[in-house]
Amino acid sequence: MAQMLDAAENASPVEAVEAVTRELGAGLRARSVAFLIADLSGRALVRLTHVPLDEPGEGRRDGAELATVMPFGGGPAEQALRTQTVRVVPQPDGWTVLAPVTDRGEAIGLLEMVLPDEPDPRTLKEITRTAHVLAFVVIANRRHTDLFEWGQRTTPFTLSGEIQRRLLPASFTCEASAFTLSGWLEPAASIGGDTFDYSLARDALHFSVTDAMGHGVASALTATLGVGSLRNSRRRGASLVEQADAANADVADHAPVPGSYITAVLGRLDLRTGVCTLLNAGHVPPLLVRDGESRALSLPANFPLGMFADTGHSAGEIELRPGDRLVVVTDGMRERNAASLDLPTMLRSITNLHPREAVRALADAVLEVSGPTLADDATLFILDWHDGHNEDRRTNAGADQERASAALPD
Repeated sequence: MAQMLDAAENASPVEAVEAVTRELGAGLRARSVAFLIADLSGRALVRLTHVPLDEPGEGRRDGAELATVMPFGGGPAEQALRTQTVRVVPQPDGWTVLAPVTDRGEAIGLLEMVLPDEPDPRTLKEITRTAHVLAFVVIANRRHTDLFEWGQRTTPFTLSGEIQRRLLPASFTCEASAFTLSGWLEPAASIGGDTFDYSLARDALHFSVTDAMGHGVASALTATLGVGSLRNSRRRGASLVEQADAANADVADHAPVPGSYITAVLGRLDLRTGVCTLLNAGHVPPLLVRDGESRALSLPANFPLGMFADTGHSAGEIELRPGDRLVVVTDGMRERNAASLDLPTMLRSITNLHPREAVRALADAVLEVSGPTLADDATLFILDWHDGHNEDRRTNAGADQERASAALPD
């Protein structure tokens, strides 16, 4: 393991992953080793390779870099990510091992190895451990290069999309002893200003879902103002109401288009008690899924942030029980054709899915009823409450397998 970490540190950031996989491959006499990164759609993996320009290769190119997209189809790769377990697939010329590359439930990709012989349990354990190390190598080195981000982008971004992307948290999924969360943003053709955010303190979880008025660059800039204000006041230790008051004043004073506003749900979950404070600023009401049934939460009414500069805000509370699921969506989930989606029924049908798969299942359902191009961003945030804040997690290579989704049926 020390040799792998040294290899990653000694290599260039764009070659750090290859350095680690080379070390592993040499030690196991592998015929091939590759890292497959999850693309930004959440519906495919991308194989990143460095291929000289005079060598053929199908996929997107950036100079000698080649990105080959491999859509999910329910096969071993998708099953490995979904269940967060290693898959061993016999091949005519060897054995393919697919190990999830995961950190705190965030499925970063897969480690793919082709071995000459069937791996024994000790070999699989070493591969699994290396895949977990690889997650940290990717996280550390992507700060220094666009290579990973480029590989994940199967469709070009507009300027407004680029701005919006920078507002989202670095990881869309987080597992802790007391909770599991995952967010997802399905963008419209013309970016609609949606964002979600979260931050974990020692004994509290802060989160938000926001929707800036309008579309395009102006909407993305308004969203930037709102998210920046919320993060700034949160990091100064402000309460939920104080955060809303500050963002309200900031958007009213500085929005690029006069009269712009942001609808929002702000939350603070006390991890010791399960008491969740929620503030709704003109947004779609959050949903609570309890014992398989969903209901909209009744919260004090507030105007959207930035609509009236001098208005105050008030919040409500709910005490979560183990097994509860809190769902926050934007109005892109409810507008026009998307309104035909029976959200309560859909929520009942995905109660057993990890939030990581649940948000994508909901996004897929919206795309199915609204067509391939959405009229407005559709954003989802799912939070599962387990309790047990003072307990240690039970993990294997970056994931709690007891919380993972079941395998897809054959």
